Amino acid sequence: MDAHGQKLGGYAIFAAVLAAAGLPIYIHAPKFYVDEYGVSLAALGTVLFGLRLLDVVQDPLLGKLAVAVRRYQGLAVAVTLAVMGLAMIGLFAVSPPTNPILWFAVMLTLVFSAFSFLTINFYARGVQKAERLGGDMGYLRLARWRETGALLGVCVASVMPSIFLALAWPEFVSYALVFALACLVAGVAMHAEWRGSTIEASVGFGAILKDRISRRLLLIALVNAAPVAVSSTLFLFFVESRLNAPGWEGPLLLLFFVAAAAAAPLWGALAERIGAKTTLLAAMVLAFAAFSFAMLLGAGDTVFFAIICIASGAAVGADLTLLPAIFAKRMETVAPNAAEGFALWGFVSKFTLAFAAIALLPILDSSGFVSGSDNSETALRTLTLLYAGVPCALKLVAIGLLVATPIGKE
Repeated sequence: MDAHGQKLGGYAIFAAVLAAAGLPIYIHAPKFYVDEYGVSLAALGTVLFGLRLLDVVQDPLLGKLAVAVRRYQGLAVAVTLAVMGLAMIGLFAVSPPTNPILWFAVMLTLVFSAFSFLTINFYARGVQKAERLGGDMGYLRLARWRETGALLGVCVASVMPSIFLALAWPEFVSYALVFALACLVAGVAMHAEWRGSTIEASVGFGAILKDRISRRLLLIALVNAAPVAVSSTLFLFFVESRLNAPGWEGPLLLLFFVAAAAAAPLWGALAERIGAKTTLLAAMVLAFAAFSFAMLLGAGDTVFFAIICIASGAAVGADLTLLPAIFAKRMETVAPNAAEGFALWGFVSKFTLAFAAIALLPILDSSGFVSGSDNSETALRTLTLLYAGVPCALKLVAIGLLVATPIGKE
């Protein structure tokens, strides 16, 4: 075990709970409301898109709030954890007392707003923790624990309803209750870390955006997150229609996340040996290769796509571990409070999700693609180009930006 493992275990637990409130909710909640309350997919899609846009605009405001309540950070985190846990119970375990789509929107807003506020505080606290652990290695060590925990949280949360269903338990009610309990456990695990921690006085977003390296890292985060946003948006369509493998979406998605979780600590260890930038570049090249091969796939190539899921998942493990560590190290110099820095980080990351939804789906629709139906070769070719070709181009841009960005001792 890492010499600091006992001290960093709380960061892994907290990160796992936060991660469970992110992508898995996009996977589970829509299907639950369609099956239980007969809500239309179109209405759910509109609400989810609106919430993504809300996520984009509210992060900078939540960053300022984190600075404003910095003297009471521990209390603010505890209250927000409680809100997130109760909102999850409201989402899945409480019959809507009003229109289901309205209840869905309100509960998800509470969950995602709490998630964003906790994430900003959590990563800002990580900057202070990493400083105490010592230099560049401290940032990498903390990131390895934190992001591995986050990826494991995504894996567990993605399959948990299926496990409860197999046990003949009410799957989503059980999921919500376990999640609320996990919020309590995470709060206890991180309780001591908030003591004596402070978010220093605000330097404003201007100081961060005026710094050339910070601007470049935010741009890299934007371009590098876009391929994952694109592939996540189109993943289910690609598996069902291009690979002609309906029913394999869940196992392949889980395989992707397991690969990311397994690879994250390995990338972190490699970065400690050869440097974060070199390691991240290697991971980006791996992702480019994976998306390139995905462009060659067709019906029946499920096994080959599983290999691509492993490779691309492993590459994402590096993205999630090393990029935040590099950015956190820069914030130590530019904006020690880090809250507003990670508010901007959240802003650019979530913007890619909103962009992918509004830019790609209309293009796919205009090609004549219809989910679950026999599609023309033109429509399937468009799906492949969007799913794999666009990420390839974006990865090349991200690689070029990273090569041109001086990091660490450069």
